[in-house]
Formats: sequence, C-alpha cells, structure tokens
Amino acid sequence: MQNIQFPVKFQFKISSFSNDFTATDATGKTIAYVKQKMFKFKEEIKIYSNESKTKINYSIKADKWLDFSAAYAFKDENGKEFGKVARKGWRSIWKAHYDIIDENQKQQYNISEENPWVKVFDSVLGEIPILGMFTGYLFNPSYMVKDNQGKPIIKLKKSASFFGRNFELSKQGEMDSDDDDRIMLGLMMMILLERRRG
Repeated sequence: MQNIQFPVKFQFKISSFSNDFTATDATGKTIAYVKQKMFKFKEEIKIYSNESKTKINYSIKADKWLDFSAAYAFKDENGKEFGKVARKGWRSIWKAHYDIIDENQKQQYNISEENPWVKVFDSVLGEIPILGMFTGYLFNPSYMVKDNQGKPIIKLKKSASFFGRNFELSKQGEMDSDDDDRIMLGLMMMILLERRRG
C-alpha cells in the first residue's frame, strides 16, 4: 500500500458473516480487501490485495489476549513484524485513542477521536424506534492521525449512509514514505474495533 492516491474509501459488506471491507483509492482501484473472521476468540485480520483473496499482503494479530490495552501487530506476507497499533485502554473509554508504533517499538503517530459526543448521541438515538434507523445519516464520527509533534496527517470520517458502512480517509499532511502501510493498517484495525464498540 505504497504511494496511495487519496481520498481512500473503506466500504463494509453487509451481506457477509465476516467483518469484511474493501479499501479503494481515489481512482477507484482496490488497494486492499480486509477480512476479519467472526466469532474468533483472538483477533486475526487478513489483508488481501483484492476481493479474489488469492494473495495475502499483510496480517494483523493481537499481541496479548484479553488485555485491556491490547496491541495488534502488523506482519508482512512473510510473517515479519514491522509495527503495531495499541489501543490505550483507560484513555479510550470516553474518547478513542490509539498509538501507531514502528518496528523499533517507538511511537510514531497517534489516532484520536475528534468528538466523542457524536458516538454518544448515535448510541442513544439508535435505541429509539424508527428514529434509530437514521442515525447513520445524522451522526458521523471522525478520527485524526497526528505525528509526535501534533501535526495532522490523515483524517478518517464516517460517511452518511443508511447502514453506517462507508468511511473516507483524506490526507491532511505529509508522512514518511515507509509509513503508509503502518498508518493504513492502524486505521483498518481501529475502525474494526470502533465499529464493534458501537
């Protein structure tokens, strides 16, 4: 996933027993097909080159099982680890916060939810009959990736949609050329975890 053309779209499938989504770039080209097996006790995500699922480019695996501040390791097609994303347990209870860590175990970027109230209103109104069906159009959370100096790099925002299944990534600043994969995989894992949290 090098030299990505932004904006990138994540589109979740609604007719699957797996938590699958397709990532496409600004030209409409598929850059990844992400598959998370449902009902697995330990997180394991496969990232394929496309929907045919003939070639696995990356995998993401939970470093620790049932850890409140779990980390998820990124591995290339040869099984070599080159980074991870870590969910900040207590810090993420109110406002989602994740760290993207490089292959030397140093934090490079962080992902934070911009307005946690959006998620609250979405959850509350989602319980109201009929009105709850339209929360996907009314409340759309967004997340910002920033570097260690606090400079915005990428923004991920949920798009207005009936089933809340579309997300868009827009580039806000420059990143090192070898960080594309880590940032993209970090956002993929984060959105899977956040969708499960509601």
